[in-house]
Amino acid sequence: MTDILGISAYYHDSAAALLRSGEIVAAAQEERFTRKKHDAAFPRNAIEYCLRQGQIDLKSLDHVVFYDKPLVKFERLLETYLAYAPKGWRSFFAAMPIWLKEKLYLKATLRNELSELGECNKSELPLLMFSEHHQSHAASAFYPSPFEEAAVLCLDGVGEWATTTAWHGRGSSLTPLWEIDFPHSLGLLYSAFTYYTGFRVNSGEYKLMGLAPYGEPKYVDLILENLIDLKEDGTFRLDMQYFNYCTGLTMTNRRFDDLFGGPPRKPETKITQREMDIAASIQVVTEDVVLRLAETVHRETGLANLCLAGGVALNCVANGRLVRESSFDDIWVQPAAGDAGGALGAALIVSHDVAKLPRELNPSDSMRGSYLGPQFQAAEIRDHLDGQNATYRELPDAQLYGELADILAQENVVGWFQGRMEFGPRALGGRSILGDPRSEKMQSVMNLKIKYRESFRPFAPSVLDERVAEYFDQHKPSPYMLVVAPVKDEHRVILTEEQQALFGLERLKLKRSSLPAITHVDYSARVQTVHEETNPRYYQLIKSFEEKTGCGVLVNTSFNVRGEPIVCTPEDAYRCFMRTEMDYLVIENFLLAKKDQPVWEKDDSWQDEFELD
Repeated sequence: MTDILGISAYYHDSAAALLRSGEIVAAAQEERFTRKKHDAAFPRNAIEYCLRQGQIDLKSLDHVVFYDKPLVKFERLLETYLAYAPKGWRSFFAAMPIWLKEKLYLKATLRNELSELGECNKSELPLLMFSEHHQSHAASAFYPSPFEEAAVLCLDGVGEWATTTAWHGRGSSLTPLWEIDFPHSLGLLYSAFTYYTGFRVNSGEYKLMGLAPYGEPKYVDLILENLIDLKEDGTFRLDMQYFNYCTGLTMTNRRFDDLFGGPPRKPETKITQREMDIAASIQVVTEDVVLRLAETVHRETGLANLCLAGGVALNCVANGRLVRESSFDDIWVQPAAGDAGGALGAALIVSHDVAKLPRELNPSDSMRGSYLGPQFQAAEIRDHLDGQNATYRELPDAQLYGELADILAQENVVGWFQGRMEFGPRALGGRSILGDPRSEKMQSVMNLKIKYRESFRPFAPSVLDERVAEYFDQHKPSPYMLVVAPVKDEHRVILTEEQQALFGLERLKLKRSSLPAITHVDYSARVQTVHEETNPRYYQLIKSFEEKTGCGVLVNTSFNVRGEPIVCTPEDAYRCFMRTEMDYLVIENFLLAKKDQPVWEKDDSWQDEFELD
């Protein structure tokens, strides 16, 4: 038996993952425990959870591995500052204190943290190893995939030097093919537009993607003629005259402002048609780059399958186009595609490259539906609810699903907490907020009264796997909500010429399909297929809803409010339930109605706990 702990930390989305003899035992992000979104701190809580789940102590581990090489990253920072001197001094002096205090001596820092956590001497710790950043991404993409052999494409902001890498995965090995290096980065280009349109870098990119369908891609030529030199094969170079991330504390500069006719939108101010058109334009360019790169990898390798990881792999609109338009037969995306998944990838590298463990293929994949986090037993749930003087009923499954189907069909919003917490940024029916997709008011209610977020943000459908092709132009599984697909024509509502002429957020008010709550303004949806094998309880709930209504789809959004990490514990779930206008809460087999709960003092100051994303 070989136990390997993988860690990612100190940049964003710290996480830990535990492998036992090559099998994933547990994985979780630190943010879920600390309640600080994208928490970058040493993932003490996530590690403790993984060890607890594996029933092992730190000293008994065979290996501990960190997901990138800090000294190589420091080399890149120094070379960048020197290359841009004297422009880079301001950024240099802002970055150096934390590097000189912590990151440059990361091996010592990690050993100190681990020995404190394990309550042991450093000499008792297992050997600490370091993998490369993009190698960790590639391993997280290929090794858990269902493919014996596949091409692998990793796209993100930047690791040590690499921003885009291609790999050939076969059996238990990964071979690098080529890379594009910093400062030329598709992830940083997209983040520059995230910043420019007034959203937060490293968390607001999905908002930019969600905003894009409201705009027209008017600026595509401007981007291609000035910002990015894009070749036919998808390789590219950025014109760094327009960007500030090498030399300053912002993503873009005044030259960028002049190109697009004004300064960046200030966060939380009104979103105009200009921002929507800019979002549409950079989305088109991003999709074009991803498609060209994928075609190049296919042409070079001749392989039938493609695996994806890195932050750009969370762009599910681009993924949808890859599924429909690329030359690959099948595509698999790591559900924790960002830095959190690097912890898992690093552990997998050691498993196959160091421990030389064989790779066991799973015909779906080896991620267990991404349900890799904590689970809670009835006794501890009951103790917490009783401690809150909560009113609840404990119901057997069959009765619970039947009652919930009725509750959802009456346009109530339900907090749904069951099984193990998801690993990665998506709620997949473990920590979700659910609603009726047929409801014309559901999208607005969920955005404004439950999530407290921007009205334009779309919601995803969870659909029974065997029903997906009846509702969407999607014929393959999409268990991780990482592929956008069109709603089928027969479910669409034909708009009048007057309605089609509407612009921007005016289009939000139109009913576009028989499932209006999950149909985006361009008739698309971010699809999650639900499988009985990986999440039987969620599957059975949707099945009961279908039996009641004839609709095998539910609205699924993450169980949190804006700026808050997805809930982890029953305590988190009850608190979020009482603070919002959710109607019902389900924690395993406990059903709670809002109207029956003790008075919860109305105090909106709690929203200040969470920094807006």
